[in-house]
Amino acid sequence: MRRLFGSVRSRATLAATLVVAVALVAAGAAVLLSLRSNLIDQAGNDAERTAQNVVTQLAAGKPYDQLDIDDDSPVQVVDANGTLVAATEDLERISGTGTDAVKPQPRTGDAGDTGGTGNTAGSGGEDADDDADDGKSDASGDDTAQDAGEIGDVSELTDGSATIDGDTADYRFAAVPVDTDDRGTLTVYAGGSLEAEQSAVNTALTVMLIGFPLLLGVVAAVTWLVTRRALRPVEGIRSEMAAITASEDLARRVPEPDTHDEVARLARTTNETLAALETSVERQRRFVADASHELRSPIASLRTQLEVGVAHPELLDVPGAVEDTVRLQRVAADLLLLARLDAGEGPGDKRVDLGEVARREARGRQNVAVEADVAEVAGSRGQLERVLGNLLDNAQRHAREAVTVSVGRDGGWAVAAVADDGDGVAEADRERIFERFVRLDEARTRDDGGAGLGLAIARDVAARHGGTLTVRDAPAGGALFELRLPLA
Repeated sequence: MRRLFGSVRSRATLAATLVVAVALVAAGAAVLLSLRSNLIDQAGNDAERTAQNVVTQLAAGKPYDQLDIDDDSPVQVVDANGTLVAATEDLERISGTGTDAVKPQPRTGDAGDTGGTGNTAGSGGEDADDDADDGKSDASGDDTAQDAGEIGDVSELTDGSATIDGDTADYRFAAVPVDTDDRGTLTVYAGGSLEAEQSAVNTALTVMLIGFPLLLGVVAAVTWLVTRRALRPVEGIRSEMAAITASEDLARRVPEPDTHDEVARLARTTNETLAALETSVERQRRFVADASHELRSPIASLRTQLEVGVAHPELLDVPGAVEDTVRLQRVAADLLLLARLDAGEGPGDKRVDLGEVARREARGRQNVAVEADVAEVAGSRGQLERVLGNLLDNAQRHAREAVTVSVGRDGGWAVAAVADDGDGVAEADRERIFERFVRLDEARTRDDGGAGLGLAIARDVAARHGGTLTVRDAPAGGALFELRLPLA
């Protein structure tokens, strides 16, 4: 299971399917609830119309046995005492209304009640017959003989069931009251069938139960195919990176798709990283090789002098041995500083006066003129001293007569310039001289020159302090090295 959902494609497919499933369930539930609510309201309206029809007849004084009641809808007429006085003809069972009774029980003596025992207002003779005739006329022909009753609003809507002529169904019942002068307050219960609501909801539910899984299957399949196509370049990048790791060939590159999306940017970034890594590894190899060579020479020379001194003490060149030892010490110090810089050693945040550093480094050197103002920068005093010291060493090696140092401000920058009156640096070599172990004059003896690390160290330190180190022609001829650092 972990392996199955360990890929981006599987997780994307699962996530998309789950999101669509939740959306479908929520939408389906909303549709079902809305459909059911609308159909229930429709059934309630039907029940209300049926009840209003019966109530209108009761308000007009129509007798119970002459009420026009739809045989397909359950209807009950209940008096103030809760007695059923009229109902649908074939009503067999009912629930959800004011009473469970299905057979009317009219009260004796009610006006218009044909189920009573007759009119008891008088008896015998013509007067009785005339009164009977008058009563009969009032009860049957003329609706205006009785005052119309007052019809109330729907008092409540309830759900229940009823059985009519053997058919049982669920209904929405509406209760409508009516106040009559002769029969008191009556309540009519009428039902609207919920069969349409149940049928529609069941049909919609069936469609959803069948359609939703099919739709989810389509979504999962489409998502799987789309993510597979989208991630195909990623698989190509992965396989090429695995091959590069196995072969250790940093010259290889991953394929870049012809798109402008995240995968294409990933491929380009990966190739840039590989290029930087290749450059770094190659530089490291050259560094190790050159360092070994630079260290081998003074060590071999020192060993030779010591061996000669052991065999022939009178031939020991003590000054030469000291010079080789100093040169070996300086190369080792430069290599250690480069190693710390490559490891990411920070410059620090101490305030350093670049003018003071220039004056201090120039002190004791011959033919070096200094003109330095106060220019404070943030960084490492030791590293900045190394930068100016290396620049002065390089200028003195190439100068004919004089070296000048100036320190000042230029906007938000501190600028230190070291110029000599030598031959200068050709424009084609002005970037190459900042590479490690590069010496333009290969014929120059190692005793007169350095190991080719001074300018490389100076530029690295300048860059880590947020500045730059460049070279151009000096106004009086020779080379001018300009160090620019942000003011503190």
